[in-house]
Amino acid sequence: MATELYDLTVPALLRGFKAMAAFLEKARAHADEHGIAHGDLLTARLYDDMAPLTGQIQRASDTAKFTASRLSGIQPPAMPDTEASFDDLQARIAATVAFLNSVPREAIDGREDADVELKTQLFSIPFKGRGYLLDFALPNFYFHVTTAYAILRHKGVPLGKMDYIGGMG
Repeated sequence: MATELYDLTVPALLRGFKAMAAFLEKARAHADEHGIAHGDLLTARLYDDMAPLTGQIQRASDTAKFTASRLSGIQPPAMPDTEASFDDLQARIAATVAFLNSVPREAIDGREDADVELKTQLFSIPFKGRGYLLDFALPNFYFHVTTAYAILRHKGVPLGKMDYIGGMG
């Protein structure tokens, strides 16, 4: 039996958000235990020209909701980038997960060869559904999840590989 496009999309994104939500909670606990201001972690970045932790979570959220939207044709919810606390980031993750869970399987399955256009203010890139997911959307999503993880590790939060990978099965 062939793997359906939905199976490559929504479950992978949900798993990433489950892991991110868990390592954000570990970060909050670490900050509280060690007297670190939450803002020191939330605004941390790996390099000056990279987005801070809050921006990494926001971009992972945007990537996920726009991936589901572009593949399904369902309008994603608007989410202004105003998160400034761990609670705000958890709410952003929860809202993104709720949207992903609302997208029916049948809206994504069978769209492997559908035209998908990635539009930005500067350019437009045409894809087919499978290529968009595998060549752009998932790598972009994991880039932001990985960068958020790396920021927290760099700031001393005790995370390991299994925190990143998330629950198995």
